[in-house]
Amino acid sequence: MTDFAFVRSEMTAAQPAPNRSSGLVAWLRKNLFASFSDTILTLLGVLFLIWAIPPLYGFLIGRAVPPGGTVEMCRVENVGACWAYIASEIEFFIYGFYPMAEYWRPNVVFALLVLLGAPLLIPKVPFKVINAVVFFVVFPVVAVVLLSGGSFGLREVPTEQWGGLLVTLIISVVGISLSLPLGILLALGRQSKLPIIKSLCIAFIELVRAVPLITVLFMASIMLPLFMPQGMTVDKLVRALVGVTLFSSAYMAEVVRGGMQAIGRGQYEAAQALGLGYWKRTGLIILPQALKHVIPGIVGNFIALLKDTSLVYIVGMKDLLEAVKTKNDAIEWASPTQSVTGYIFAAFIFWVMCFSISRYARYWENRLNTGHKR
Repeated sequence: MTDFAFVRSEMTAAQPAPNRSSGLVAWLRKNLFASFSDTILTLLGVLFLIWAIPPLYGFLIGRAVPPGGTVEMCRVENVGACWAYIASEIEFFIYGFYPMAEYWRPNVVFALLVLLGAPLLIPKVPFKVINAVVFFVVFPVVAVVLLSGGSFGLREVPTEQWGGLLVTLIISVVGISLSLPLGILLALGRQSKLPIIKSLCIAFIELVRAVPLITVLFMASIMLPLFMPQGMTVDKLVRALVGVTLFSSAYMAEVVRGGMQAIGRGQYEAAQALGLGYWKRTGLIILPQALKHVIPGIVGNFIALLKDTSLVYIVGMKDLLEAVKTKNDAIEWASPTQSVTGYIFAAFIFWVMCFSISRYARYWENRLNTGHKR
């Protein structure tokens, strides 16, 4: 066997320095000007921004009436957004017709929602079990007592006076918290080997998914009281919560079922080989993997539920969007840009909430990534 070796006997010519792989120029070359088509799209995007940003800036900031302005300033010709109108009606947009003297009660509920909910969303915070019990069991009772009143010396405030962002957050938080576990149960029921359970779950899922949310809300508003004992009424907010939750759970069930079907048969067989029963196999092996795969679908349902809260106006509830629409018709702030400013404000609030959910879900996708990232 012959060994071959090569030893250089002279210096090679100097080579140009390699292109930088980091820094602003390298990032621009890689992401915006990597090819001819990318360059054209980048230039078109820059031209669009040059065309769109100046008028938007003029309307939202440059020619806008700042908070503290007067209605006469908002009625000037060619004026921009009337932020003075938003500042003047911000309490109605948040609380609706809730009594002003009792604003401290929803404020306490908002504060508890943040203080108890934030630790659940941060992985490194300890005592998750205790925190979850307090958030899902104790907090709802405290919130109902504080908001409704009628006990402990609190003034009774009927739900007809609730409105604005308060109603939007209540419906979205309750719907999100209940639709996921209900969706998981429906997905498991649809894959059950018991014909009765499987048939009932399939019928519920297909029936709810075949009708729009408005129909479900109407049904919850009209038919739910029929199942109550004679003389017993169901609050409008409870009807809306039931309708939104059931509607979202049907879609959530199909998302979860899709994740479970994506799990290889070997996972089921390996769990059975370990001697795990159905519930341990499902709760410890199958569901954790399935839910990880369908995080985008779950988040999409959550965002859709949050935006669909604007439909509860048909059952007499004034959510954030309906509160804005109500004040847009008020003559005391009538101006050429009153309605546009109100809808921009509502859109911004919804965007902040939906974008926050999306970014948090993205964080969990990266955290749970175990080599499946493409």
